[in-house]
Amino acid sequence: MNQREIESSAELLQREVLGLVRIGVALSDTRDLEELLQLIVSEAREFTSADAASIYLIEDGRLVFKVAQNRTLLERLGAERLSELFSHHSLPLDTSSIAGFVATTKNNVNIADVYHLPDGVPFSFNPDFDRRNDYRTKSVLAVPMIDREGSVQGVLQLINAMAGDRVVPFPKEREELVRALASQAAVAVNNARLTAELKRIHLDTIYRLAMAAEYKDKDTANHIRRMSMYSAILAGELGWNKQQQELMLYAAPMHDIGKIGIPDAILTKPGKLTEEEFRTIQSHTEIGARILSGSDADLLQLSELVALCHHEKWNGTGYPRGLKGKDIPQAGRIVAVADVFDALSSDRCYRRAMSLEQTYDIIRGDSGTHFDPECVEALARVLDRFHEIHGQYRDEATE
Repeated sequence: MNQREIESSAELLQREVLGLVRIGVALSDTRDLEELLQLIVSEAREFTSADAASIYLIEDGRLVFKVAQNRTLLERLGAERLSELFSHHSLPLDTSSIAGFVATTKNNVNIADVYHLPDGVPFSFNPDFDRRNDYRTKSVLAVPMIDREGSVQGVLQLINAMAGDRVVPFPKEREELVRALASQAAVAVNNARLTAELKRIHLDTIYRLAMAAEYKDKDTANHIRRMSMYSAILAGELGWNKQQQELMLYAAPMHDIGKIGIPDAILTKPGKLTEEEFRTIQSHTEIGARILSGSDADLLQLSELVALCHHEKWNGTGYPRGLKGKDIPQAGRIVAVADVFDALSSDRCYRRAMSLEQTYDIIRGDSGTHFDPECVEALARVLDRFHEIHGQYRDEATE
């Protein structure tokens, strides 16, 4: 190798190492697992000039397909049709498949043409996807995603290295760099899973606190879950970003936290409340705001607003402060719609649940009086998603 070739190889290696560093930084900044997996596949494809790639993660003793990208099919079919092709399936954690072999042995697999496998390998290639979609898988590089503890989290599989319009084998000398990328990805996946679990525990704690405050039964838990999801969906439809929507998901369940300061005899009274009792019930908004006040945390600040303002009305006849129009914080306007929507579409001891269509008609009729018209318009656009949540967290049937 002459001096020029040595310098060229050194420059290429430097670019690849810097590329790995850049990818590592990007992965460490991402905590949402689905977003992270898409990022891993995208960066790995760019890094290796691969036409396609997929990721399998180990779950419950199997390799579970999670995400895939394919440039050729994307250009031919478009994003929506392409997503329908990748069915979520799983593979046994053994050596019968390429991904299974990589996961169980921790060895790379680099094959120039999967339709002509080397003699003696324990795995086979399944051509069904190619046949169904008029695609030709040729070169494959599959590497294990190994975390810091040496445990395999999954498999990164790259398909069809491209040199212009030609499919070529993946260069042997790049395997270890791809393996390093996969290890970075494994650590990031672990972190994302841990973040998701912490969030799940956090949200479950909030639900339990909210249930304690409302002093009810399992149906209360379903109400809290539904209305918090409704609130987050409405927030997204009104332009809140993903982080703000997540804050709303966590803040909305605490809308009635102030009921913990209301006597049980009033909360559970079966008959009509007296004026004094109704004023006592109304005070739950200010009690909740006081409980949640004084924090620097974004979540508790939003929760305080929600607790205080979710009974305000667009025309100024609500409580506790009689705020009107856009003087009511948007979070309170959103939760007002979500809370009433779920209350009307759920069974009560004094009436049966209304259909979701009847519920929407009532809320639409109160647009501009009780509810913010923008929130009601947003509700109309996401009714199908509300249907899904209502079905998923349905109250137990009453006798």
